[in-house]
Amino acid sequence: MKASRLPLITTLLVLVFFYLPILALVLRSFNASRYTPEWRGFTWKWYERIADRDDLLMALGNSMKVALAAALASMILGTAAAFALNRHRSRLQDFHGLLVRVPLVLPDILMGMSLLLLFVTAGLPLSLVTITLAHVTFCLSYVTLVVLARLEDFDFNVVEAARDLGAGRVAAFMKVTLPILAPGILAGGLLAFTLSIDDYVVTYFVKGPGADTLPTLVYSMIKKSKELPVINALSTLMLAMTFVVVMLAQRLTRRA
Repeated sequence: MKASRLPLITTLLVLVFFYLPILALVLRSFNASRYTPEWRGFTWKWYERIADRDDLLMALGNSMKVALAAALASMILGTAAAFALNRHRSRLQDFHGLLVRVPLVLPDILMGMSLLLLFVTAGLPLSLVTITLAHVTFCLSYVTLVVLARLEDFDFNVVEAARDLGAGRVAAFMKVTLPILAPGILAGGLLAFTLSIDDYVVTYFVKGPGADTLPTLVYSMIKKSKELPVINALSTLMLAMTFVVVMLAQRLTRRA
């Protein structure tokens, strides 16, 4: 009996270890006290301070622009890459598959340094454009693997039936293949959006002056103790947004 409870106890301890600090952060975002962890009453003032900070709103806008652009580009390129990997078998495609999977295991700091050297060598000024290109680099892999998993179970006989009924390649793709794969593609896009909007390490290397995203700005605010309550409130909002996006991605994956 004791041995059977060990996995459950271990799982509970791991969950407490991971989520208790997050719960403490959320609770402190509603604490009226600025400097002490003692509960001094419920308040919304730290959330109201966010609306008064132009730098936070600008950084949020930058993060949204980059995340949306990276997600859209990753969905297009990732879907094309998934089709190439699924429909063709060759040594070149094996190498292609390796290139797709490398960003998943490559350390973020190494990827950030490599992309920085690439942009500097190419003479490309660091800005939101370089941040977007960098985010597409690692988001592409996730979208490709999600769509590739959907293609493994895809019945291409449906497409052949559409072709036999007179549909061309483009019409068969737009009216048959794309609607069936759409939940998987959107799930990959939502995952890419979440990864992009939360990224700090890669963004830190490839951002230019005045191109702060929300994670990089939050990190600079941590050094000021008076900013901690606002950071707690901002982190709670980001946590809620990330939770909603991941939940939608999971529902789309199940539907696919």
